[in-house]
Amino acid sequence: MTSNYRIEHINFYVADFNTTYHAILGQLALAKFMAIPHYAYLVLKMPSPIGVLALQANLSIAYACKTESLALTKATNLCIQMASVVTDAKIVPTNDLKILALEPPRASAKSKETKEVVLGLDDPTKTVKIKAHLDPK
Repeated sequence: MTSNYRIEHINFYVADFNTTYHAILGQLALAKFMAIPHYAYLVLKMPSPIGVLALQANLSIAYACKTESLALTKATNLCIQMASVVTDAKIVPTNDLKILALEPPRASAKSKETKEVVLGLDDPTKTVKIKAHLDPK
């Protein structure tokens, strides 16, 4: 049997969900093991009687779990947003939900004062008519 092992007892909560990490250790557990996590390389290093003990994760499994977790998060977020829209739609009065057959005339269209503006320098025949006195609001 190898002498490069260590036994420590720690209390932790188990959460039943699929994530990149099989265990999430807090600061107290890391301090008890004198462990240093390196999240980019998925390695947890800690001292042992004959040197440094390195626990390395499987990168492809971690990537697959992370991708699945992101997809689940997006789907859950979309469901929450859809439920919010349905709830908000129930609050809107039914008169406001009706689509009018014709759009009512706009107040700004009543003014007959317009001016013609040339759109391009190369062709003076291309123009547009705009209202001459625009309201600053």
